[in-house]
Amino acid sequence: MPDLENTVIIGSGCAGWTAAIYAARANLNPLVVTGAMPGGLLTTTSLVENYPGFPEGVDGNRLMESLRKQAERFGARTRFGSVVEAVKFAASPIELTVDGKPVFTKTAIVAVGAGHRHLGLESEAKLDTKGVTYCATCDGPLPVFRNKPLVVVGGGDSACEEAMYLTRFGSVVHLIHRRDQLRASKIMAERTLAHPKIRPVWDSVVQDILDVKKDAVTGVVVRHVKTQAVTEIPCAGVFIAIGHEPNTRIFKGQLDMNENGYLKVRSPTTRTNAPGVFACGDCVDSIYRQAITAAGSGCAAAMDAERDLAAQG
Repeated sequence: MPDLENTVIIGSGCAGWTAAIYAARANLNPLVVTGAMPGGLLTTTSLVENYPGFPEGVDGNRLMESLRKQAERFGARTRFGSVVEAVKFAASPIELTVDGKPVFTKTAIVAVGAGHRHLGLESEAKLDTKGVTYCATCDGPLPVFRNKPLVVVGGGDSACEEAMYLTRFGSVVHLIHRRDQLRASKIMAERTLAHPKIRPVWDSVVQDILDVKKDAVTGVVVRHVKTQAVTEIPCAGVFIAIGHEPNTRIFKGQLDMNENGYLKVRSPTTRTNAPGVFACGDCVDSIYRQAITAAGSGCAAAMDAERDLAAQG
């Protein structure tokens, strides 16, 4: 059997790295398995303005890199890889498989976060990375989008942020939302709608994504939800920002979750139904979904794991 870990943290977003900081300072020598997107979704955000301690805002990548360095300073170890199969939370010790190799641990902290929600269109899947994208900060600066009309789908803070960012590159940004007003916070909505390059498309949904030139987005088909009128909007890129889904499918049948896949914990703790397994961050939180709340729950999960280990002797 490989070495037995005190705690393995699955995920490396705000929740995961904060858990690592607290677990490392408690001399638990935690192992952090980063997942396919080290740093989590926050690394796709160009400017984080609401994380305490950064009056001018901070780049998402920089913030996550700082958290990683802080955790490693206290003894956390980083393993770049993913837990994608053979999770045995009911076993004693807990058994995980990281990129095909077994890892055994006394406790585990699940901080897998959430991924982008998709429209579910066949054309969306076909044109993924060919003009369809879920990250403006990742792909917006690409030459294919510069000085071209672009589309953002969504009406929350993320969609508004994507639209605002894309005004740096696109000739115009069509913001398509199924309602007649944005769901975003008041300040974000006002800022977005005041921008001269952003054109809201209200009460509408994307029915299809066009690729007249083949293998490259050329436009979208939009249906008005009230009149059912169908129109086409030419564009070079479709940026989808309609929310997130928790990355919890692998744990189905082992960890209790609600109908939307969010893990259930025994409030006020971070304990799941599996002994020695704790959960935190956006894979638990369907309400707030903020970096600061994720960090707070990561702190709580590490403290819960520490107490569990102390009880084990």
